[in-house]
Amino acid sequence: MKRILTIALALLVAGASFTTATAGKKKKKEQQQPVVEAPVPVTLASSSDTLSYAAGMMLTNGLIPYLQQQFKVDTAYMADFVRGFNETVLGDDSPAEVARRAGQQIGNQLKEGMIMRMKQDFTDTPDSIIDMLVYRGFTDALLSDTTVMKTDVADNTFKAKQQQNNEVRIERLSKPGRDFLAENKQKEGVITTPSGLQYKVLVKGEGAVPQASDKVKVNYEGRLIDGTVFDASSKHGDEPATFQANQVIRGWTEALTMMPVGSKWQLYIPQELAYGDRQAGNIPPYSTLIFDVELVSIEK
Repeated sequence: MKRILTIALALLVAGASFTTATAGKKKKKEQQQPVVEAPVPVTLASSSDTLSYAAGMMLTNGLIPYLQQQFKVDTAYMADFVRGFNETVLGDDSPAEVARRAGQQIGNQLKEGMIMRMKQDFTDTPDSIIDMLVYRGFTDALLSDTTVMKTDVADNTFKAKQQQNNEVRIERLSKPGRDFLAENKQKEGVITTPSGLQYKVLVKGEGAVPQASDKVKVNYEGRLIDGTVFDASSKHGDEPATFQANQVIRGWTEALTMMPVGSKWQLYIPQELAYGDRQAGNIPPYSTLIFDVELVSIEK
């Protein structure tokens, strides 16, 4: 088993340097149809035999679509699937075999899940995730091989790079909004609050001012700084939208608790007072938002 693991690691390291000829041979080998071994004849000699065989067939209901969707299994290779299935259910349960099967399962989880999530985390950043080096670092750590890097150094390096890359990503994605607000605050009639919220009074109301816990009725339209409309009360019916003033984004809550009923304001909300790093429907992360808001009434 140790020899098998050593060979597997050697292949992992050498994988990126296969020659064209070797790769061609491998592709040709993969295209060959698997040898299908003739199954042992089945005799159903008792009621339990019949029940058990029927149960086995019944358990395959819906399995092939599941294999295609979840594991990307090509049905032309079902014989290979059956061979792997038999190796598991009919094979030995020695510690070495249990460890080998666990390695296959963890390998699939790493390949199909963890690495994909890591790649997403480093999208739009200076660095990127390289699959083969992730696999090599993973196996070296399991074998206590610290030739390249010690475990604590790896932990600290990853966290530091993750933070650095995230800061660069935030800076890049939020810069258009910050530039917009810096220019907008110089315009006539625009008021900037200590929180960074900007607003302009379009219509001055004379009614009561809501408390944060009040339920209000408003007409609104929301846009990105490029003018894209992502939402409006008119999209949800003819009546104004109704909600509690403190159950919306912070920029809205701050504005609503300053607006007299009958007012219509244009709000310019920095990402920190909006959705921040979250994707919200058609609103990208770190977006500065513009809203036209009319406060129709307060519901007591």
